[in-house]
Amino acid sequence: MSIHLHEWIIEADLTQLQTAMESGSITSEELVQAYLDRIHKYDPSINSILEINPDALHIARALDQERRDTGSRGSLHGIPILLKDNIDTQDNLHTSAGSVALAGSFAAADAYIASKLRSAGAVLLGKANMTEWSNFMSSRMPAGYSSRGGFVLNPYGAGELFISGSSSGSAAAVAANLCAAAIGTETAGSIVGPACQTFLVGIKPTVGLISRAGIIPISSSQDTPGPIARTVTDAAMILGACTGIDEKDSATLTSENRSFSDYTPFLDASFLRHARIGIPRYYYRHLDEERLAIMEAAITTLIHEGVTIVDNVTLHVEQNNWNNDVITYEFKQGLNDYLSQLGDSVPIHSLKELIAYNEKHTDIALQYGQDTLIRSEETTLTEQTCLIKKQAYSELPLQQGIDYAIDTHSLDALLLPGDVDGMYIAARLGYPLITVPAGYSVNGSIDADGDSTKGPFGVVFSGKAWSEPTLIKIAYGFEQATLHRVPPQLD
Repeated sequence: MSIHLHEWIIEADLTQLQTAMESGSITSEELVQAYLDRIHKYDPSINSILEINPDALHIARALDQERRDTGSRGSLHGIPILLKDNIDTQDNLHTSAGSVALAGSFAAADAYIASKLRSAGAVLLGKANMTEWSNFMSSRMPAGYSSRGGFVLNPYGAGELFISGSSSGSAAAVAANLCAAAIGTETAGSIVGPACQTFLVGIKPTVGLISRAGIIPISSSQDTPGPIARTVTDAAMILGACTGIDEKDSATLTSENRSFSDYTPFLDASFLRHARIGIPRYYYRHLDEERLAIMEAAITTLIHEGVTIVDNVTLHVEQNNWNNDVITYEFKQGLNDYLSQLGDSVPIHSLKELIAYNEKHTDIALQYGQDTLIRSEETTLTEQTCLIKKQAYSELPLQQGIDYAIDTHSLDALLLPGDVDGMYIAARLGYPLITVPAGYSVNGSIDADGDSTKGPFGVVFSGKAWSEPTLIKIAYGFEQATLHRVPPQLD
């Protein structure tokens, strides 16, 4: 190699990686090996990865040969990408949602998003650790814990800093430069949360933009996969590679004429000069002094870049206490459907059997209990009642939430701190979010949940359904004006 690859890949973006492979400076095989070496050296102290794809080097070699023979498939050709452990892959990788009950489960087919990434030429490097069952197992389970993989730790302060969200392993691995990028999934905060805590860009797309087929579910009305990357450009590249209509997920039918296979044309920093962004101050009320200062600095930056700021925007659903009965019902239905299709070698095929398995293997499966699983199994909600409740939950935020605020003030987006319940309003409606690094809290404090607020912190831009192009423009402009991201010091 003509370059010192192990040092060069640190913070290298997809364009740099692709350019180097196209020029022959490196190969995909060498790139995969370099990431594997970093994983071997650094992941024992982070615990972000459950397993490595044993075929990764073989796949990379094949893609290198294809590049020589017929050329590149595009921007993801030969790029090593990590998948969250609730995403099915038809290979020698397990899919377990972090549960010891599914530690031996192999999927029969790729999830739609895994198939799309393979078709784009990505190397599926392995499976990322995650909060077990996407944190829908126990009200006491801390973020980043799974019975199969243990704790994911924040690479900016292992054991000291909060990691957030169930896509914790995906974020920790990307932040530590153990892969080029990763895929997470979100029901409410599980992509943007850990991305915010690790100086990353995370895109939670509009529900229906990317198929959920082949992903272990929580909520059919809120779940979506999305990219976690080190730059807005990288996240936009991956987003475009994953969109499409999938007959196995009816939600994707709503994306027709609303999605793009390439979001890079929206990387337009000049858009900020014409943007109007609202500040919903209600969601800033809990911030400590340092994090509030980070948000104020972000607002100042946006103003300097030409943004019109509309301060103290009110969302009239701000103090609404959401009921989780719909998600509890959807989890039971979705999980039973998924588990029922698994082979006989797997010990569980229903939520009821999962609960029984955990009770039988308490020592390894129930460090934090399973009250959420039990509540879901015992739900008495009917499908008709669920539909009525879901409609009611949607009408209020539609009429008095994000749409109301954006339409009333002619806004392009809302600006939220990266650790608040503001993202839950977007989650209820299946609306998009994008987070960008914004600053580092040096001293921090202990928040209401007992977690430290010290460490990386991100801003979140929120918009109406299908507003990904606008959010990418705003996020890219803010990123280019600030460039806050710095890698963790692992040595």
